[in-house]
Amino acid sequence: MKLVPFAVVLIALGACSTDPTLRYPVPAPASTEKIGISVGSVEVRDVNLPLYAELETISLEGAGGELTTDKNMLWADDPVRAVTQGLADALSGLTRAQVAAEPWPLSDSPAARVEVRFSRALAGADAQYRMSGQYFVAFPDGARRDVARRFDIAVPFAVASPAGVAAAQGQAIAELARKIARDGL
Repeated sequence: MKLVPFAVVLIALGACSTDPTLRYPVPAPASTEKIGISVGSVEVRDVNLPLYAELETISLEGAGGELTTDKNMLWADDPVRAVTQGLADALSGLTRAQVAAEPWPLSDSPAARVEVRFSRALAGADAQYRMSGQYFVAFPDGARRDVARRFDIAVPFAVASPAGVAAAQGQAIAELARKIARDGL
């Protein structure tokens, strides 16, 4: 009877990998650029990512178009939260507006709401991190017409470098924020 628990412990220990799990944060690129927008407050709704981009593991596209992951290379934060907060931070840095990720934390309602739906958010086999999809800007008070626009962004990254992929994703988020600020807000 005492052999069963001991065997379970041995199996559990054997399943442990000696490789450490590495987590990669998405750095926010520094920007001194300011873009004038027509609203004073913006809420960024939780982004909608493809399944592979919502996962904790970092996905890379192979030469044949297959997606690969390594269970020891993970994003440092939940991808939906990280992209949403990164976009809110980038918009806040680019504009003079009060910007926050949902749920809206202030007592007055935001003048604009941004929603982003990604069709692609992937480190490609061609060493380009690509983000594409559509963003929507709604103006609840009706002061402006709502906006719906497509985007396609590509940022180069260092091949075989998860930190390079993370940096490229940060640059792509910043570029998306610039597009939204210039063309949507």
